[in-house]
Amino acid sequence: MRIAWLAALVLGSWLTPFTLTAGTEDPEINVNSRYTVETVIVRGDGWSTNLASDHDEKISSGLREEISALIGKKLNVSRLDDLGSRLRKEFQARAVTHRVQRGDAPESVRVVFQIVQRPARFDVSVPKFLYASKQGWSGEAEGTATIGHNGFTFGLASDGDELVERYTGLLARYENTRLGTDRVHLRFEFESYHDNWNGASRVALAEGVPGTEETSGIYRNRMNLEPMVVFVVARPLTLSVGASFQRMQEEEPGMPIDAANAFVTKLQYQWHTEDAQNRQDVAAGYSLHAGTRALGSDFVYGRQHFEARYRLTRGKQVFTDEVQGGWLTGRAPLFERYVAGNSTLLRGWNRYEIDPFGGNRIIHNSVDYRYGIFQVFYDTGAVWDRGQPAIARHSVGVGLRQSAFFLAIAFPVREGRADPMFLVGMNY
Repeated sequence: MRIAWLAALVLGSWLTPFTLTAGTEDPEINVNSRYTVETVIVRGDGWSTNLASDHDEKISSGLREEISALIGKKLNVSRLDDLGSRLRKEFQARAVTHRVQRGDAPESVRVVFQIVQRPARFDVSVPKFLYASKQGWSGEAEGTATIGHNGFTFGLASDGDELVERYTGLLARYENTRLGTDRVHLRFEFESYHDNWNGASRVALAEGVPGTEETSGIYRNRMNLEPMVVFVVARPLTLSVGASFQRMQEEEPGMPIDAANAFVTKLQYQWHTEDAQNRQDVAAGYSLHAGTRALGSDFVYGRQHFEARYRLTRGKQVFTDEVQGGWLTGRAPLFERYVAGNSTLLRGWNRYEIDPFGGNRIIHNSVDYRYGIFQVFYDTGAVWDRGQPAIARHSVGVGLRQSAFFLAIAFPVREGRADPMFLVGMNY
């Protein structure tokens, strides 16, 4: 009897190291530090990301780096509890659980964090808050109520930075992040704005300078309805397909309402890789707006735009190179025209000096270097109209940047005088 008891004890101790690999997962097993973390997976409501291979902007960069640091190291269960608490706080979730599964390699495991969202939540955000010394304040604030896979957003905006005109008004948006599957999203957006115009734009349009024949007149109100379906073709690649129904009320009393209705499509790609020292991020996109009589549009045009960004991060150093370009064909409304000389393109220039009512061609490149919070940048580009010469312009700047917040001073490069632009704010 004593011999049988000793044999059972020895056999049990011999089998213990193999208990984890006997099944795909067992939350009751106390996995000790001899196992190496092969990968970490974070799952939310309708989404999932593998931190060893995917890049998901839903997780903040700082927390993502801390979770990714688990990979390749020995399992530390107390560390999982701490990171689970951090995820719960960041996502304002009802709960975050974690479990350990058998890995593909011997003596390895994978960690899975499951985020359980609250049935409903409300978030307030400020996507844009900006002051530029040559164009004043711009800002946007949004409130979003999320119920399951459905998001309801209401916002206010006053933006004198993005378009030829300053537009002020409201927006509302509905989004379903799981239309039968997490690879199909539905979005419906409504916008209603009042428009104000710079004197230089009014003069240029009134005098009929070259290019005005290919655009609309000045309007005082603009409304947009935009349904869109987003397909997640692959985790780094998404395709958006929809339409934009724009209505513009001209300034002159009694004038008819113009319609600028267009098919809209956008293809976006995001990819990243990292090793012990470097992280590389690549993002690219292409969009097409096609105004057509088939949708009852008074404007028939095509607007094509592309952009690409490469970012290299090495410790405290961040190098970014971003290029974009686009062109318009046909007769397009003013809000579709390209502008430069704002907070992102040819920083330091006055956009009404470059082209007071925008152009139908653009090319731009921006190079940015950061060390910690210190930043230097160089912009070069041109905005022009078809048939006119493209005049390349340049600007340089220095500043401070922490995440989305920045403070900078930008100088247009030209002979004769220094006329800098001061920029401060947040711009996502």
